[in-house]
Amino acid sequence: MLDKSVPYLNILMCRPAGTKNLHYELPEGFSFAMYQPGDEREWAKIETSVLEFPTSADALLKFQDHFMGLSGELPRRCLFIQNAEGEKIATATIWWEYSGKRRDPWVTYVAVRPEYQGKGLSNALLSRLLELGLEIEGDRNFYLHTQTWSHRAVKLYQKFGFAITKEPNLYKYKNDQYEEAAALLEEIYKTYPKRR
Repeated sequence: MLDKSVPYLNILMCRPAGTKNLHYELPEGFSFAMYQPGDEREWAKIETSVLEFPTSADALLKFQDHFMGLSGELPRRCLFIQNAEGEKIATATIWWEYSGKRRDPWVTYVAVRPEYQGKGLSNALLSRLLELGLEIEGDRNFYLHTQTWSHRAVKLYQKFGFAITKEPNLYKYKNDQYEEAAALLEEIYKTYPKRR
């Protein structure tokens, strides 16, 4: 869930080639499913539930704009988790973007419906998505965009080998907020409860 109580700053992260992938199994009662035509509506519901978009209609427009031009790629790149009833409750996609003429794999739109958070689903989702990414793209640098509103997700990405990058002009981002974002995250993490 996005924490809109903190300032919004862009964060770009890179997982260097050669990073060992962590493997997590799904908890009992859940299974993976790949995109099938019509699943864009489920994607929109999931993304709206985590406040990524104000409405499902807005999310659906984004999905159509960003992915449907190459919809043949979706069945191997857009991953879902479904519950025991077959309802899709989480999603993530391994896509690509261009930085100048360079084409890089990007982790995009990672989301777990709020009522299913805290069950270990994010670990399994990201683990499987990165496995797919390695199968499709090979062992390369993987990138993602997030923001300070997703400070909890930043911790998850760091666990999987992503680090805030200073690399400029990635995809459509100047990446000129990394110092300010890193400082804000440090302050936010000081408020987290200490683990024993």
